Amino acid sequence: MIPSLKLSNIFDFFKAFPDEQSAINVLEKIRWNGKVTSPFDKKSRVYKCSGNRYKCVNTNKYFNVRTGTIYENSKLDLKTWFLAIFLFLSQKRGISSYQLAKDLGVTQKTAWFLLHRIRHAMVSRSINIELEGIVEADETFVGGKNKNRHKDKKVKNSQGRSFKDKTPVLGLLQRGETSKVLCFVIPDTKARTIRPIVLDNVKKQSTLMTDEWSAYFGMNTFYNHSFVDHGRGQYYSEGGITTNGIENFWSHFKRSINGTYYKVSPKHLQSYADEMTYRFNLRGDRISKVFDLFLQTAVTKRLTYKKLVYGTQ
Repeated sequence: MIPSLKLSNIFDFFKAFPDEQSAINVLEKIRWNGKVTSPFDKKSRVYKCSGNRYKCVNTNKYFNVRTGTIYENSKLDLKTWFLAIFLFLSQKRGISSYQLAKDLGVTQKTAWFLLHRIRHAMVSRSINIELEGIVEADETFVGGKNKNRHKDKKVKNSQGRSFKDKTPVLGLLQRGETSKVLCFVIPDTKARTIRPIVLDNVKKQSTLMTDEWSAYFGMNTFYNHSFVDHGRGQYYSEGGITTNGIENFWSHFKRSINGTYYKVSPKHLQSYADEMTYRFNLRGDRISKVFDLFLQTAVTKRLTYKKLVYGTQ
């Protein structure tokens, strides 16, 4: 754990990280807190070498503070990484790889890979939570609209809940002063797909509110289940029965995709869903706290380019 860096704007960032060594010192403090541990053998003695490197005595291997983290084997210096993370977290609706490439002076491909490694590190305890109390559940479909396509690229019979050109996403939102949300990209919206996700992520005996979709039938066995019938124009019922909360989240989710990223591959959609979840769940915290939290959770996450693009390590 490190003391807050008290970052509120870009000027504060450059005061906190005037050079590369300052970034290395902060990451070493976060990861080891004064006691360097070998990533190859935790029981081994460690020798300090030049150039911020260390040597594991038992394995005779060299390492540094980046080894085993999202920063490992990156040609970008650590200060640039931290700047990218700060810019990414500062934007309410994210930042595109083209814009980040401009800001950092790197190629778009480098910025794209960098952003995906940042999203990979976001899958932490801050979004891996069990919801309880009053929970709203709803699905949305992410994909282009026929009316915006050239006539040669229009997809026939793709209205409504069609899977031909859209990808379904299931959302669960816990109401309250500090409401939380979880998102899951799913192959379909059948009961056999939706029910296990709800059961795994919502505490039993909670109040579950949904629309009239048949996949939720029978959930009253495990929850106090109520629903509104959107098909009949019902969006709110007595007792606060509504799914307006999760639908409001969907509006922000799609504005981020349409306004910032423009196009998202179904293959990587879960990463973008994790990003939106992370932003929503920490929306009330100052940027300095969000930045600190990210640095603390990113030290044990790594994603290679082969794994990202081809699904192999």
